[in-house]
Amino acid sequence: MKRTLTLGGLAVGLLAAAAVATPAHADTDVAPPVNLANTNFAAQQVAAFWLGENAANLVNATPYAVETTLPTKHVSTGGASADSKPGLVGSSGDKKASTGKTKNVNLPRTTGKVFFIGADKKPHWCSATAVQSQYKNLVATAGHCVYDTKSNKETLDKWVFVPGYYQGKTPWGIYVGKTAYTHYDYSVYEDGDRDYAFVTVYNGVLPTSNKPTSGKDFAYQSDLFDTKQAAYAHLAKVKKEKGTVFSKLWVREVEAKGHAGWVPAKVNDVKAANPGKDLTDPNVQLKFGWKAGAPQEISEWQFKKGADAYTLLYKKEVEEGKWGNRYKVTKYYKRTFTKFDRSVGKGKKYQVVGVKLTIGLKDVGTLGSNVGGQGLAYNQKIGTNVFVFGYPSGSHPDGNNAFTGKTLKWSYGKTFKAAVSSMKAEEVIGVKSSFTGEGSIGSAWIYRYSSAKRLGYLNGVTITVSDTDGNKRIDTSVSPYFDGETYEVYKAAAKNWSGKIV
Repeated sequence: MKRTLTLGGLAVGLLAAAAVATPAHADTDVAPPVNLANTNFAAQQVAAFWLGENAANLVNATPYAVETTLPTKHVSTGGASADSKPGLVGSSGDKKASTGKTKNVNLPRTTGKVFFIGADKKPHWCSATAVQSQYKNLVATAGHCVYDTKSNKETLDKWVFVPGYYQGKTPWGIYVGKTAYTHYDYSVYEDGDRDYAFVTVYNGVLPTSNKPTSGKDFAYQSDLFDTKQAAYAHLAKVKKEKGTVFSKLWVREVEAKGHAGWVPAKVNDVKAANPGKDLTDPNVQLKFGWKAGAPQEISEWQFKKGADAYTLLYKKEVEEGKWGNRYKVTKYYKRTFTKFDRSVGKGKKYQVVGVKLTIGLKDVGTLGSNVGGQGLAYNQKIGTNVFVFGYPSGSHPDGNNAFTGKTLKWSYGKTFKAAVSSMKAEEVIGVKSSFTGEGSIGSAWIYRYSSAKRLGYLNGVTITVSDTDGNKRIDTSVSPYFDGETYEVYKAAAKNWSGKIV
């Protein structure tokens, strides 16, 4: 357990002092799970947000720029070490843990991007990968691609995973995050040694259609509005609806002939048309063409606040009590009225018309059944070879734009001990890699990657990159060391079911 953190070689005494004032650490290393979207309706809204308007939010998302590229020589020799015997959890392609040695560059289907809304209220993404679990519903990424360390909110908003993502395309569907699992030390102290997260996701969904087949099929016609301003306000609202996949709408002027119907009536008009009637009587009978709504009890504060011309406010002394004790209390009420009008809506009006397709979602099954799931390796010997798969983006410090973040890339190298004091990470591992910038955060470090299966064992996730030799080129990726405590977090997440959202 990594409780002693150092910054610039100095022990953080404040952390130890703060521990006196905080609750005792739980018996488990696993932090309490946190809900991302805990109802089907909430998950549907999240999916619609990303798939709506031809996946505009996915396309416009940018790499997450939090705790990514470190200054030169901020990565130093560390002390990562195993806390128990090495262990392997088989991938979706294993009947038992594989021991074969392979080296290849066939890209895995399990890797993709996680999308979410950052503290700046804008859409962003990180790299991530699917991991084998009991219900084939688990994703692994960097902890700070799930927890909002920038604004200190608990989790990032509208979190989804899209395996194989490419320029708005979601070949195997979009998977809405349900519950996030992290290490206690990360959720409480933002300990960089534990900067990883395992997230359960619902079954994947895809839109039932992404464009109208004809204007007739998806014709849209709003109610009539009295002013152009009201019509344009409605137009803007419709275009921004989360479920709108496609729209081509405009405002037109119409001459309404009117129709007969019931409309709100002013209290004074009701009194004039119904002389001698007690409008506070719950059973009052009004003349033909007039109706009284049911009285509604309100507070004294609402009564004193007053009402408009269409609402009657009144109070009554009511006798209450029980067990033989009777007493009077003052109660306050409001009541509204309607009248029959033969020319409702007559005159010049405005209407929003055109075509609009509201998103429909279809279930495409579990994440693991569609793309498989990587196994998990922990307490492995440092100095072993790993592949790193992710979506690097951004430029090197010298301005060279080596990666776009649009396509999945790989690198290969041996792990080594490292430390990153600025991230409270004293026992992490590094690997030589030219992956740049924000997009590579969350990249999957795969041990014993198999070409035939496109599967291996997840043994790390990128949490930062650095130019360690000062030549203004990124040369190193850094990950937490996966040990027995990592396995406990994984195990807590891997046994939980998510289910469908449609």
